[in-house]
Formats: sequence, structure tokens, C-alpha cells
Amino acid sequence: MDRGDLVLLRRARDQMDREFARPLDVEALARTACMSSGHFSRSFRAAYGETPYSYLMTRRIERAMALLRRGDLSVTEVCFEVGCQSLGTFSTRFAELVGESPSAYRARDHSWAEPLPACLVRSAARPVRIREAPARDGA
Repeated sequence: MDRGDLVLLRRARDQMDREFARPLDVEALARTACMSSGHFSRSFRAAYGETPYSYLMTRRIERAMALLRRGDLSVTEVCFEVGCQSLGTFSTRFAELVGESPSAYRARDHSWAEPLPACLVRSAARPVRIREAPARDGA
């Protein structure tokens, strides 16, 4: 892949990082990268190892985790706050990436995160695909 394509792909990835809560689809992201949607999807996967949809959902789940740790919003409110349109899809994807439901995650004690800078909390709590996540006790 040439450097020019990587620059254009990074532009679309940066858009997902900034605008994760907005309705974004592959066609809009492909336009940002000045590519056809098919070429964009294939190139994005080749460059970043996951599909644009998967990358966007991971960003949304990361933000949802932060909001759920805060504890002042319901799971439904968090779902819509991070740009998801379906509570069922949000909950399923959350469980796939985090290893537990959004409700269970929200109910868990997150006091460990209070004294830490946000960048360290994001790194420690970064969601991974469940097949990459270590097995939890009792699972």
C-alpha cells in the first residue's frame, strides 16, 4: 500500500475517532478517504487489521465504558450517547468486546480508576475482541 493511501485512510480513521457518536457509514468514510467504498473497506482492513465498522464500534465501546464507569447514565442513555441506534446491537457488541454485559460492567466497582489519569484508564480498560481477551475466572 502506498503512502498516499495510508494518509487518506488515516484521515477517515481520525474522523471515526472524533465523530464516533455521529451516524457514520462506510460510504461517508470512503468519501473522506477519496476512495470507493469497496476499495476503502479492503484497504482499511489491510492497513489496520479490522474492518471500518469494527474499528468504529470499538471506539464507541471505549467511550461507553468511560460513561458506564461514571455511573450517572443508564445503559440505554449510554447506548444512544455513543452513537448506537440499537440497544440490542450495542449490548451484544459490548459483551463481545468487554466480556460482560453493559449492566454488569456499570455495576462493577471502578474505584481503581479514580486516582489514575484518563490516558492510563483508557489503556488499562481498552476493549479487545473476546477471542483475544484472557479467560475470566469462572468463565
